[in-house]
Amino acid sequence: MEKNTSRPRIFSTDQYKITLPEGHKFPVLKYGMLRQIVEKEGLFQLEQSPLADPETVSLAHDPDYVAQFVTGTLPPAAMRRIGLPWSEVFVNRAFASVGGTVSAAVAALEHGWGATLGGGTHHAFRSEGAGFCVFNDIAVAIQFLRKRDLIRRAAVIDLDVHQGDGTAEIFQDDPDVFTLSIHGASNFPFRKKKSRLDVPLPDGIEDAAYLRHLDEVLPAAFGFRPDIVFYQSGVDPLASDVLGRLSLTHEGLTARDRKVFSAALSFGAPFVLTSGGGYSRPIERSAEAHANTYRTAWEIFARV
Repeated sequence: MEKNTSRPRIFSTDQYKITLPEGHKFPVLKYGMLRQIVEKEGLFQLEQSPLADPETVSLAHDPDYVAQFVTGTLPPAAMRRIGLPWSEVFVNRAFASVGGTVSAAVAALEHGWGATLGGGTHHAFRSEGAGFCVFNDIAVAIQFLRKRDLIRRAAVIDLDVHQGDGTAEIFQDDPDVFTLSIHGASNFPFRKKKSRLDVPLPDGIEDAAYLRHLDEVLPAAFGFRPDIVFYQSGVDPLASDVLGRLSLTHEGLTARDRKVFSAALSFGAPFVLTSGGGYSRPIERSAEAHANTYRTAWEIFARV
């Protein structure tokens, strides 16, 4: 990877502040908390994510679905599956989430790695959203790069506690995309899809056992010889996460991230970091866990 002596660029989406009913499960406040931590520490050059255009999003999604979401004409049942109320601000946020990941992917091709403070919306399928996810930013970014003949093969390492079912289904018949998902076996989504490699974990698994599973399967992602690697780094495996059911510590998550980053650095392909889920109470625990991921990425990548 090219040595990067300047502050790495990182993209944020929390400028689009959606309003949610009191008690809603989506942790909208954590994104602003995370940006403030990153901004204060000054390790990265922080930029607002650009809005992806509908044509780019439609590289991985049905154009009719994209158009209906933009105009607010999706059927009520479809919006219920997404789980967030429609608004113009929400539309902008969804397109910014994709724009941040696409921008991070372009940065990765230029500098060896790229990162966004959002993204990882892995429950979005080609023609519908689910689980707080409207568009699958990683899938769009892969198709964006392939359309421009910048890459051919991609790997997705998804360590969110919830299976990356949307990503798995979008690429289920694509021999040039390797999808790895390590997730809670009994957690959402309750109807799992088939990734290239799935590792379902029992409730309550702790650091040591989790890391053993990761060590066993991580080489497969790089053995695929991808031209670029995307990492969905959800922090919802934390023991404090109310939607997680696993029992990892902050130290365990940091060890997880360090293993992924170190393997990526050794392999040498461009690497893209997205945030994924985190639903701890208090939510500050998730924001801090995400911040640890970006600190670790800077430690591994930016100082080589």
